[in-house]
Amino acid sequence: AEFNGISRLAAGQPVVVPLKPVNPVGVQADLVQTVPILCYHRFSGASVGGLGGKMVMSSGNFAAQLDWLARNDYHVIRLSQLLAFLEGKRPLPKRSVVITIDDGYESVHRHALPLLRKYGVPATLFVYTDFIGAGAALSWAQLQELNASGLVDIQAHSKTHRNLIDRVSGESDAAYRQTIELEARAPRELLERRLGSPVRQFAFPYGDANETVLEVLAQQQYQLAVTVNPGGNAFFAQPLMLRRTMIYGDHDLEA
Repeated sequence: AEFNGISRLAAGQPVVVPLKPVNPVGVQADLVQTVPILCYHRFSGASVGGLGGKMVMSSGNFAAQLDWLARNDYHVIRLSQLLAFLEGKRPLPKRSVVITIDDGYESVHRHALPLLRKYGVPATLFVYTDFIGAGAALSWAQLQELNASGLVDIQAHSKTHRNLIDRVSGESDAAYRQTIELEARAPRELLERRLGSPVRQFAFPYGDANETVLEVLAQQQYQLAVTVNPGGNAFFAQPLMLRRTMIYGDHDLEA
């Protein structure tokens, strides 16, 4: 549609089909394309409001946000689609946006999944594996259903959700690195073994990382990682330090 200078394709409409990627880095004379990544946490069945605190998104508000994205011609893409864009290999549609959900609360299965299905949009769910099966957390059966939906990519949010840049008093460099390796390796191996899908994306607990954390992620085969620093991501963004914007339960559509 963009290549032909139209907003939407219509059945039977003659169009020119580009055979090679056109402007894969999204650079124009007066602007550079950036891709926002949105971050959610918990959901409730409420129609409006942030019941349960600002980290809880009501089903009504989430539906309104997905509807707003659709009505305003935004394209919700998978986080994994960003990789080729960052490598300068494949363009993304204008107004591309990514939806991510952190932690692994069971409300994702109960309240968010039906809306993702209704609007046909994908999301990436970052879970910390020590949380799986806890009282308010997703079970393995629910994770398997989310994974099988074709809409939800399940990726790593560490093992324990500890702040990865915090060090124990007196902790040696070697001991600290070993801890970080466990936080990165354990969830990748467990999720891949239980769900059968590759885990190559990581969300930093509290959004924090340092050089040791980044080195370990690269060694553990992670390709993309996200912070909670707001803003969009241009083609030159650091793949392991992607910007991500928190969406709170009390945000209105204007926000």
